[in-house]
Amino acid sequence: MSKIRILLVDDHTILREGLRAFLRYHADMEIVGEARNGVEAAALVKQLRPDVILMDIAMPEMNGIEATRLICEKYPATKILILTQHEDPQYILQLLQVGASGYVLKDVLGIDLVAAVRTVARGESFLSPSVAKMLAQELRQTGNSKSSLPESLT
Repeated sequence: MSKIRILLVDDHTILREGLRAFLRYHADMEIVGEARNGVEAAALVKQLRPDVILMDIAMPEMNGIEATRLICEKYPATKILILTQHEDPQYILQLLQVGASGYVLKDVLGIDLVAAVRTVARGESFLSPSVAKMLAQELRQTGNSKSSLPESLT
């Protein structure tokens, strides 16, 4: 079984160092590179061809939303897992629309982050439970009117 090749993208060095130290203890994962912003990430994806990118949103030069859009268009085989502190449902929706495979908050437990990486590496989607709850609440609040629901089949 080949290892999941991971690119870490965050403008905070200590966070990248912590993620690298934590993830290296998982035999099925390999950190192949690190970037401080979306510009660096896009260049490294071309060179390193990671399976999964752990991507922050708020970064200098190119933010995670634009980087996700660019990378998903050019390198659809690379899966992007957003790892951020931003709980705004609009960020979640926008990132999923531009191609992110998952979204987790930085308060995630390590075991759940590992599960998220493995899930998106398999080509599946992953939303942490708190993110799914926020998204469901947002959809209920902005929800569709009855007139936009499909007609009954009976």
